Amino acid sequence: METKRERKASRRKILEKVANSVFAGLLAPAVLGDTKEVTTSPKLPELPPPQPNEDPILRMMRDLHRALKKPVEQRRWVMVIDLRKCAGCYACTIAYAVENKLPPDVFYRPVMDQELGKYPHVGRRFIPRPCMQCDNPPCVPVCPVTDNPNSPNGKATWKRPDGVVFIDYEACIGCRRCIPACPYGARTLDEGGMHTEGTPSQPSSLVGRENARVYETATNYEYHKRWERRSDEPPVNCARKCHFCLHRIERGLLPQCIVTCIGRATFFGDANDPESLVAELISKPNVICLKEEAGTKPNVFYLM
Repeated sequence: METKRERKASRRKILEKVANSVFAGLLAPAVLGDTKEVTTSPKLPELPPPQPNEDPILRMMRDLHRALKKPVEQRRWVMVIDLRKCAGCYACTIAYAVENKLPPDVFYRPVMDQELGKYPHVGRRFIPRPCMQCDNPPCVPVCPVTDNPNSPNGKATWKRPDGVVFIDYEACIGCRRCIPACPYGARTLDEGGMHTEGTPSQPSSLVGRENARVYETATNYEYHKRWERRSDEPPVNCARKCHFCLHRIERGLLPQCIVTCIGRATFFGDANDPESLVAELISKPNVICLKEEAGTKPNVFYLM
């Protein structure tokens, strides 16, 4: 039986993981720089030599760096989630919110809680649900924008050659057509809300509204650009969704949900690389995709 000391140690580890995610979000402006356009070809982080039984994070980092040396059209970014390891801690949900400064009611990685079996033999399964980065994304053709000069299809959203479904916040008109088009519910509209709305202005709590809002309005760096939190500027009134932390992976860093997963249940990499960990995992017989019957061809895979 688990002792009281062991329970405290386990809880401390979880809190440390969450704290590291928050710290990473605070550090992001310093790491990414202070220009409107953020460079996509920085020096990659140095990694130690491979070791037996090393953390899979290190192997995925090597896979990532190897993929970044290839032309973008030769990569295929995929995510693999092992449902047998997911503990439903929601660290990945928090990590995405911190990394991308998400406002109320905007979620990039919700975790579904599924009840299995029949009383008294009941179990639970947790299913993280990021954007599926579909090969046949139904959210793309419904976009009414047709004159975006920065887009290969003229729309505000499109499929990149590496598999990421991209949203151009400066071209998005906030019409919401793409939101119901997604069968996974992966898109939401940023209505400009603040988590601190209606909270006390004086620091009667640990933080207080004014101090909290400084963080809440901090710049985020999605899609390699600086986005200020203002009511009349994007991404306010734009459709938003998970983008595999594109601004991180192209700098040699794994998506924030990967590095904050306390159970190492989530994996990321280039499926076009036969030596990558994700290529190995998606070849397993226990791999499934959500709503395969929809014909969307998702690039997020689940291990059962």
